Amino acid sequence: MAEKRIRVLVAKPGLDGHDRGAKVIARSLRDAGMEVIYTGLRQTPEQIVAAAIQEDVDVVAMSLLSGAHNHLFPKVVELLKEKNAEDILVLGGGVIPEADIPFLKERGIAEIFTPGTPTGKVVKFIRDKIGEKV
Repeated sequence: MAEKRIRVLVAKPGLDGHDRGAKVIARSLRDAGMEVIYTGLRQTPEQIVAAAIQEDVDVVAMSLLSGAHNHLFPKVVELLKEKNAEDILVLGGGVIPEADIPFLKERGIAEIFTPGTPTGKVVKFIRDKIGEKV
């Protein structure tokens, strides 16, 4: 029987039009053997949650540079809870001020990865958190 692969939805919420970082992370996760679904740019929290549930993912990894992270990231967590999908690990990344990270973690974001984080650290974090589930 084939081993179940970790499934990750990489999403770009809000009006942010820059996706290089998201594509780098998506490629790194794919290279690490994970299944990656990339939503593309300018997704609403509702679209992200619908895709996460439809694709039966283990992780939602969001990237944001526009400054709306304190609103959009927690909204995704809230909507996942409403859909009884709070078992999905939610990660954030992008240009996130250090001062905002505690707030985001209190709102259910498991980890925040800022620019310059080695991609291997993201892979390891996901494997450590999800690996025993799959």
